[in-house]
Amino acid sequence: MSDQHVREPENGPDPEWAESASEWDDAAAEPEPAAPRAGKRVHLPAHKMRWGLLAVAVGAVVAAIVTLSISGFRSSHGLEARDPGGAGPAGRNNSVFGTAKTGDCLTWTNAKTLDLSKVNCADKHLFEVTADIDLSDYPGREFGPGTRFPDSLRFAELRDEHCFTAAQSYLGGRLDPRGRFVVGMINPGEPAWNKGDRTVRCGLQLVSATGNATQQTVGRVRDSDQSRIFDPGTCIGINQNLPTNEPVDCTEPHAYEVMSSVDLGQQFNSGTPANADQDRYMQDQCARVADSYLGGPKALINKTLTIFWDNIDARSWLVGSHKLNCLVGKGTQDGFSSITGSAKGNIMIDGQAPVPPPSNGRSTPAPLPGAAPPVR
Repeated sequence: MSDQHVREPENGPDPEWAESASEWDDAAAEPEPAAPRAGKRVHLPAHKMRWGLLAVAVGAVVAAIVTLSISGFRSSHGLEARDPGGAGPAGRNNSVFGTAKTGDCLTWTNAKTLDLSKVNCADKHLFEVTADIDLSDYPGREFGPGTRFPDSLRFAELRDEHCFTAAQSYLGGRLDPRGRFVVGMINPGEPAWNKGDRTVRCGLQLVSATGNATQQTVGRVRDSDQSRIFDPGTCIGINQNLPTNEPVDCTEPHAYEVMSSVDLGQQFNSGTPANADQDRYMQDQCARVADSYLGGPKALINKTLTIFWDNIDARSWLVGSHKLNCLVGKGTQDGFSSITGSAKGNIMIDGQAPVPPPSNGRSTPAPLPGAAPPVR
């Protein structure tokens, strides 16, 4: 069997995702115009906040362009073609692809050559196979002998046509559409296609907002909590003012930091809680953890940061995703400020040390011309 590559998902638009993440600013000082007022929860546009909390909801054409220009597209020979114009690695045999079946977990060490290997699903892996599909079984000439290798957009369509259904069947209808796992596909690669191989492997994987399939997971998806959460202390990278959904070292520029995870199932046990109820509970939980995480009740104010969280909708709740992260960062009109350093210690925001607001929450106005100086 010849070389293969992973086709990572470019999720189609979901109008119900055009919601907003919740933000709570604890600053006592009067904010600048358009900033959230003290202690008031506000809603920011989805493309500014939810972008890093959920998989990016973009059309296939836009996603293909973004993947090509930012993260490198998938060549016919390898996974990560960082230089789309360069020559891809030579074709090679890989029996793992040809023998991978439903329930197998796969990993690789080289994203360009995709040296697939099967591993125990209890160990770290990158892809869990949900179905192997032979496209030649479908009627029509498109996948017949001698036909041209499909382009990336056609493979994205095939993934949407076949792999979402396969994932739902594999999980008994319990795939969280807003969870941390997304549907992917591995195709046989162009050399194998030209030799007559028409099989593809559908699967589930973790994918960043920029389309990279480099995040490992352990355990089978059906046994995992699909909530889109990260471990406390994790910092999420930033690119063009937007989160990448990829963990980075907190000494590197990042959009926000994870303070804790909250299981809403411990508070709500009679159906999906309304967003307003989620917000009230999360505001209390996140404000409480912020004091201890950041080092004191005034740390959030002095570092000019904001705590925020997402909401869980009915679709996610019904399949068992009940957890949310308490996050800390700094929102802007264009998305997020770039932070370096852990929020537990000293930080830089957009290259500058944060300036704490006046302790009384008010600034002393300049004296009027001719007025006596204020008494000290």
